[in-house]
Amino acid sequence: FTLLGYVAHPRIWSNRLTVAALLVAVVNLGVEWNRRNRETDRLARAEAQRIAEEQRRIAEEQRRIIEEQRRIAEAERATRRARIEAERDLALLNFLVDPSPHNREVLMQVIALLAEYRESL
Repeated sequence: FTLLGYVAHPRIWSNRLTVAALLVAVVNLGVEWNRRNRETDRLARAEAQRIAEEQRRIAEEQRRIIEEQRRIAEAERATRRARIEAERDLALLNFLVDPSPHNREVLMQVIALLAEYRESL
């Protein structure tokens, strides 16, 4: 064999081809390694994004529940306030129509309830 006037022994060519094949195998290994690392990173980013989205969804659900609880508590306070006002009006009207000791006692109980309610605010 001659290559540009250089005579090479078949064993040298065999060694060169073996080295070239090893070099190709090492490069291929590096390319595959890099591809696997990129894929692993992509999967890790996708999982982190999914977790972040799930956390945002949970936080939004918690905010919604807290807001709903606040609305329920406000509605309960309004209902209690309306009930106490109705009791007050009824007790006052009963006392004005019939100022008996019983109606006076009921009116005094409602006044005490109003005082207690006012202190709880």
